[in-house]
Amino acid sequence: MTKVLVVGAGVIGLSCAVRLAEAGHDVQVVARDLPTETTSSVAAALWYPYLAFPQERVTAWSAASYKEFADLAEIPETGIRVRRGSELLKDPQPDPWWSSAVPSFERLPAPPPPYADGWSFESPVIDMAVYLPWLHARLESLGATVTRHDLPALPDAPLIVNCSGLGARDLAADHSLTPVRGQVVVLEQFGLNEWWIDDNDPERLSYVVPRTHDIVVGGTAQHGDWNRDPDAGTAQTILARAERMVPALAGARVLRHKVGLRPARPTVRLDVERLGDRRIVHCYGHGGAGVTLSWGCATEVTNLITTTT
Repeated sequence: MTKVLVVGAGVIGLSCAVRLAEAGHDVQVVARDLPTETTSSVAAALWYPYLAFPQERVTAWSAASYKEFADLAEIPETGIRVRRGSELLKDPQPDPWWSSAVPSFERLPAPPPPYADGWSFESPVIDMAVYLPWLHARLESLGATVTRHDLPALPDAPLIVNCSGLGARDLAADHSLTPVRGQVVVLEQFGLNEWWIDDNDPERLSYVVPRTHDIVVGGTAQHGDWNRDPDAGTAQTILARAERMVPALAGARVLRHKVGLRPARPTVRLDVERLGDRRIVHCYGHGGAGVTLSWGCATEVTNLITTTT
């Protein structure tokens, strides 16, 4: 049994820790923020590869995660449901590079005006307020622990898995990491079942993601913005764009406003760094696709540790 210290308790850190514990390792998780306090808790958490590269690795990780989430959706306590939805396009485009990861991908024969193209597929929707506590409990049932600790540096331990997200700017001295601010509005659930995405404006990603008890409406993609406070004007713009895409949203009651900072990087970092007798497996920089990539990356992290022991 190998002792592994996982740094970070967002969806990436917890998923890695679960896979490692399942493989028989002695796992401890330390993090500044507990799971429900992390950026992961803000996510609309629709399976959708967004702001994550390189394409080939992201497609493989996404496909592995899709299968895991589809299986977990059979367990009501996970808060996961597979829902059909559509992405709408202003101009005709070829299939997206990640389409091979989706088992039910199809083109829209008649997109609603003013859109000219689009596609539809079934995708897992993960209610993070339910899923993160479930994942935390699953980890503890495997004998692992999660401890709050604000680390000034990566610990001097023999084997570390660094899942610190934006924290890796300091912990791994990686200044290629930048925040991409995402603001969302959470609405009452009035019977909406399908999700919708409009990703035509790189600074103004629009999406409507229904969950069991609410609807997450977004959003923004503000690069380099560290502000975690919701902005009222931005919220109004988000709702106006969403209502143009899904008119049934008009008049829905607003429950709350949230902001999360996506940990963006030119490419996801998933590799092994050796420092003398220490090994650090870095797994961060997942952009807006942390949930989407979580299980695929967790499996690769576990395989890396097993094959380099």
